[in-house]
Parts: sequence; C-alpha cells; structure tokens
Amino acid sequence: MPEGDSVFRAAAQLHAALAGQQLLSSDFRVPRFATLKLGGWTVTEVVPRGKHLLMRLQGPTDRGPAEQNRLTIHSHLKMEGTWQVYPPGGRWRKPGFTARCVLRTAAADAVGFSLGILEVVRTSEEGSIVGHLGPDLLGPDWDPAEAERRIGAAPDVPIGVALLDQRNLAGIGNIYRCEACFLSGVHPASPVSAVPGLAAIITDAKVLLEANLGAGRRTTVLNPRGVAVGRTSGLPGYWVYRREHQPCLKCRTPIRRGVLGSAAGTEERDIYFCPTCQPAPPGTGPATR
Repeated sequence: MPEGDSVFRAAAQLHAALAGQQLLSSDFRVPRFATLKLGGWTVTEVVPRGKHLLMRLQGPTDRGPAEQNRLTIHSHLKMEGTWQVYPPGGRWRKPGFTARCVLRTAAADAVGFSLGILEVVRTSEEGSIVGHLGPDLLGPDWDPAEAERRIGAAPDVPIGVALLDQRNLAGIGNIYRCEACFLSGVHPASPVSAVPGLAAIITDAKVLLEANLGAGRRTTVLNPRGVAVGRTSGLPGYWVYRREHQPCLKCRTPIRRGVLGSAAGTEERDIYFCPTCQPAPPGTGPATR
C-alpha cells in the first residue's frame, strides 16, 4: 500500500533515472492527455509531496515564454499504483494494459502502472493540486508545530481521522496512523482533544516513515534507537496493522480490527488496535471496540 515512504522512494528512483535526460517519447494512456507528446522535453527533477509525485520538465528553448515552457507530470499512486524503471526496451513486469504513462529516454524507460491520478499541468500551477497539503513529514517544509496546530484546530475529530487528513500533515496512510496510535497508547477513535501526547504521535509517525526509506520490507517494529528490528528478529513487521486476532507484542491481548470514518463523510477505513494498550474512548460504537 503506497504511503509517504513509498512515494519518497519512487521519486528518488525516478529522479536518479530521468533527471537531466531528454525524453525521446511520451505515451499518456488516459483520454485527457492521449494526444500530448513531450518528446524533446528534458526532465529536470522528480520530487515527492506527501503522497503525490511531481515530475518537472523543461521544454525546448524555442517554444515560447519560460513559464509556458515548464510542465509538471503529476501522479498519485492511490491504492495500487506504481512507477517502475527499466533499461531501454526492457520487458515490463506488469501487464501492459495497466500502464498509464510511458516515458522513454536514451538511458531508461519509466512506466507508471495503475496510477490513481495522472495529469500534466504548468509547473507554475502546481499549487492548484498540492497547495492544500499540510507539512510533509519527509519534505524540506516539515514543521511539526504547524502540523500539531492544524490537527488541534478540530478537537472533536477522531485522531485516526485527523492523521489521515493530508491537509493537516502529508504522507501518513492507514498503516502509519494505526502504528503511531499504538505506540502512543491511543485508540484511533479518541477525539483529538483527549490525546495527551499529540506531538509524540506526530514524532512517532515521522520516525516510522524515515525508518522505511531504505531497502527491505516495510516494518514499524523498531528498537529504542529507531532501527528496524522487525525485518531480522523474527517478530512481525507491524505492531497491530493487519494482525487481527494475533497477540499484542506488548501485552499478548488479541489485536482487534474496526472501522473508522467521520461525521464529515470521511471514507471508512479499517483500524487495528490493542484493546488493552489502547482502550476505546467512552461512547464509541461497536465497530471501533
């Protein structure tokens, strides 16, 4: 499941393969941009913004004003999307019918499969697609105080909903919100106003994301120094996520699964929690107990 760490790694891989390279051809397999051809354009950089990927391009210098000569390919992986890099003409590891974007250079082919969002905008208009996002946990704009302020501005919202709201802070998905809540001993359905250590939850989420920027399977089971031990110790990769009915790694109580949305219409998503380490707040429904 792509979250901020997955997007960060994808951006790094694409940047290493494409930055400074001129496109030989482009193939956008979505109706809106099917006729757009960017052969001759140069990829200047690929950067992550929360769960969004921004691939910035510079056009040939003879094609008008500078502002019109810079474009950004914006993509969002959603649940199943992925970018893969191949040697020129290399055989794809995913079915061709799932490809949404194919970019070819002399050095590499980059293919975006099952992308949830794919669009091309002027680079000067990037704010219209990512300007609403809060501070990026893995970005140069990270500001924990601002993230805490934004979350705290809606005290009645469940903390598990607030952490997923990318307007508060960008990069946390369902895995990290469940794991960060567990590490703080907070039930995801607890209202923000009832969370005593909001800054600690935010810090834990950042530590978990940063611990998974390297190679290897994702894990949130870290030692006190922030080093991943879930990959090598024989322990599960997660504390609670997708461990329904399995024993809590701290108290051995079976992990439970529930669903959590909000009155504002936020999509309900699964939550995982330990009923002993994370007691449910009063008044919560059966789906979160």
